[in-house]
Amino acid sequence: MNKTLLVARREFLTRVQKKTFLLTTIGVPLLIAVFYAALIFFQFKSTDTYVIALSDEANVFGGKVPEKKDDLEFKLVKADTATLRKQLDDKTYDAYLYIPASFSLNGNDSMEFRSAKAMGFMTRDKVEDLISSVLEEKRWLQMNLTKAAIDSIRKKDEPIRFTSAAGKKETGAKAGISYGVGMLSGFLIYIILFVYGTMVMRGVMEEKVSRIAEVIVSSVKPFQLMMGKITGIGAVGLVQFLIWILLIFGIQMALPLIFPEIGASLQSAPNMGPGAGQATQAVEDMKNSGALNGFMSDLQTINFGLIIGCFLFYFLGGYLVYSALFAAVGSAVNEDPQDAQSLLFPIMMPIIFAFVIMTNAVNDPNSSMAVFGSLFPFTSPIVMMARVAHGIPDGVTVVQLLISMALLILTFLGTTWVAGKIYRTGILLYGKKVTWKEMIKWAFRSN
Repeated sequence: MNKTLLVARREFLTRVQKKTFLLTTIGVPLLIAVFYAALIFFQFKSTDTYVIALSDEANVFGGKVPEKKDDLEFKLVKADTATLRKQLDDKTYDAYLYIPASFSLNGNDSMEFRSAKAMGFMTRDKVEDLISSVLEEKRWLQMNLTKAAIDSIRKKDEPIRFTSAAGKKETGAKAGISYGVGMLSGFLIYIILFVYGTMVMRGVMEEKVSRIAEVIVSSVKPFQLMMGKITGIGAVGLVQFLIWILLIFGIQMALPLIFPEIGASLQSAPNMGPGAGQATQAVEDMKNSGALNGFMSDLQTINFGLIIGCFLFYFLGGYLVYSALFAAVGSAVNEDPQDAQSLLFPIMMPIIFAFVIMTNAVNDPNSSMAVFGSLFPFTSPIVMMARVAHGIPDGVTVVQLLISMALLILTFLGTTWVAGKIYRTGILLYGKKVTWKEMIKWAFRSN
């Protein structure tokens, strides 16, 4: 055990003391923060507005232009199509909407919309929604319905009360938060298994190719060497991951101090680019309606203690299971990276399969596929996080969670034993292309 810890300490210090570790550990969060800040800054400072000339000869809009929506702005003009096209060529407007005098709300007449350049999908969708809502309201008014009646028809808040099996109220916000937390947690473990598992494999390959392993094995058993390498690199990954979390959240909270113009933009919504004022108004509307308080209340119903605890367990469990397999592959291959790629396919397939199941589990955590994926040890580190985010017992039962954890621990012990026997033979084998069939023979042959 002491030798295993010595190897783990060596692996940990060797990687932590490298400049690349400092660059990736500190540089990646800073780079994310810079991109994030730039995105917010340009969103608030953007002054690009899509100006549309509206020529309404049929008086559909009643002499009024639709309210400015995001980056769309209508300007009422009196002109025929020839004049509008000339103004479009002169870049006076970005587009025009021409409604002929013969246009009828109840007929099959059409309007003419022409833009100077190709329109984006989202911009086109906004224009269609805005015009359709105006025409819909006009048709309702023709049926002698009052504005209050129309608003009542359009009311989206239906009198449906969603409750869990325990009788607790379930809101759309809570479901959305659970979806986001589950997807993010599963995706992070998915990335971690690939990144740090590959790091273990490359570390083993480097020591084998450089013949350092021959010297180390003379004083340390191959199994101790493998476990020390896995533990050391795993500790590096855990430390790096925790630093990333602290830095990313810390930098996000400090963004208004680092970039004062963002805070100033939030305070001066009317002077900002399109969309910012509406966003600020939306926040005010949420406060006035109590929706923001409801959102915070929903946020408090999420058991983040359970999620963080499970995340650390499944991160470590998944890492240990797959790192042992990655180490076994690294010990069996030589200088040619293509040999490693051919042997990695059976290991990578369960990880990819787990990610596919996770995308289903975040929507339906109690489906048969989600339950299977959260119990099967090679997919549970990713899939179980999607279910845990929905809580206990709504997303996953206590029994299923305990069974999943027990199976993952047993699988770790099994894969470590198998990988250790493969490692013992493969680390000292040179000049031969190895297949999985031979590696399985190494694993189950007697000493």
